[in-house]
Amino acid sequence: MTPAEDEGPEPGGDDLFAAEYVLGALAADEREIASRRIDADAAFAHLVDAWEARLSPMADAYPETEPPIRVKEALDRRLFVAEPRAGLWSSLAFWRGLAAASVAALAIYLAVPYLNPPVEQPRLVASLAADGSDVSYLAVYDAARREVGLSHVSGERAAGKDFELWMIEGKNAPVSMGVIPAGQTARMTISPAVQEKLAEGAVLAVSLEPAGGSPTGQPTGPVVAAGDLKSI
Repeated sequence: MTPAEDEGPEPGGDDLFAAEYVLGALAADEREIASRRIDADAAFAHLVDAWEARLSPMADAYPETEPPIRVKEALDRRLFVAEPRAGLWSSLAFWRGLAAASVAALAIYLAVPYLNPPVEQPRLVASLAADGSDVSYLAVYDAARREVGLSHVSGERAAGKDFELWMIEGKNAPVSMGVIPAGQTARMTISPAVQEKLAEGAVLAVSLEPAGGSPTGQPTGPVVAAGDLKSI
């Protein structure tokens, strides 16, 4: 390993570094380091493969949409071909052109959703960790589905306790997003009020709370992981 590669992000070690690489949450220079390590470090490459397998079920819920390129231009080239001028009503070209125009109009009508696809809603990612804590999560916010997907990287909740997810906007008080379900992965539906405030730069935090969540509406236990949302 080179000295540059020794400078990989902390805390979280190689496992979290590999997870952030798979999610596309690394800065350009860190991503270059990770790419070199995949080629040179078999153990790190194995971690990347493991995270791709672990996170792929989350991606299955978001099918790819790739509209055809230049649909209208292709239709114009095929359907609107110049014909020799002749008497209008006796011209075979006129009737063929009329039929072609009708077909083209229908084709363009059907192609409009692809030529003008709906504006894609943002997806944001956050790596949640904290100094002095072994708890870490990866969070992906999908605005179109109004949900946050969570992958539990490390750390266990104490007996009789729950992890609760919070959104912190600027200097405002934390807003609860709900108790995080136990398990390796989880999806949490976000209320419209919270969704309006979630944007790049907002902070997600995880606190340790009594079973069922905070009884006060504000964090009562220690914050065991936190991180800001970044666009992907």
